[in-house]
Amino acid sequence: MTRRRQALILAAVAAAGIGLGGLGWLARDGSVQLAGASGRRSLLDLLEEARQPSGPRPQATEPPPPPPHPNWTSPLRGSCRPLDSPRRQQLLALASRLRTAPERIAIDPSNYGQRHSRDAYGNPLDPTPRLVVLHETVFSMESAINTFRTPHPRDEDQVSYHAVIGLDGRVVKLVDPSRRAYGAGNSAFRGEWAVTNPAVRGSVNNFALHVSLETPADGEHTGPVHSGYSAAQYDGLAALLAVWMERFPIPADQITTHRAVDLWGDRADPRSFDWDALLVRLESLGVFC
Repeated sequence: MTRRRQALILAAVAAAGIGLGGLGWLARDGSVQLAGASGRRSLLDLLEEARQPSGPRPQATEPPPPPPHPNWTSPLRGSCRPLDSPRRQQLLALASRLRTAPERIAIDPSNYGQRHSRDAYGNPLDPTPRLVVLHETVFSMESAINTFRTPHPRDEDQVSYHAVIGLDGRVVKLVDPSRRAYGAGNSAFRGEWAVTNPAVRGSVNNFALHVSLETPADGEHTGPVHSGYSAAQYDGLAALLAVWMERFPIPADQITTHRAVDLWGDRADPRSFDWDALLVRLESLGVFC
């Protein structure tokens, strides 16, 4: 790309951003179409193109495949059964608040990044979120948020989720879904990962959304179980998932766990997760209909 063309693209993007209230418009839920989700080019596409170095693109080479890994069998095999009306109304109201008036906390930019449209070998990538990975904080939600707000210049220290959910059901959004959160390191899902740095292994981060549940106090250890998550947390999680599933092509069987995608085999979160508690709420929200 010539410098003149790059300048023209950046100028056009800046003008569009001003006309739409600035580039902060990109961060609002439902306001941006990511590459791969439709045939139209978005402002994110133009920004990605403008960031590419000028000159011919290196010839693409085949990226390394992820190692063999157990396939994911989803526990979320729901049906479109008669809905529990009081529960449905409560969950719909919560989902509406998450769409229109979510609580947001800004975290340090070192702990998240752009989604990539090409891998480290020049091959095209689809960065559209199509996977949700569930985590737990192990310690308090406040401790996790403080970690994400702390600058981490070293790659190996960078970490974040798109959202966290407190024991009281409080849902806090930390990274906009249009951006890449650093929720899983060496990871793959159903034989897919994205290698965006040739010096490290691939991960699911480029096409995943990450949400973490606050761990109860009796779970602040490395043991295999704890007392479990609160009903309010399952409410918040179901409402958040319903909002994400409306916006992105995420089927229920692509809601998984950190333990299931981790290729090192040393992640266990979220421990003591009750899939039936989530299932009944997603059915009430009608996500299987």
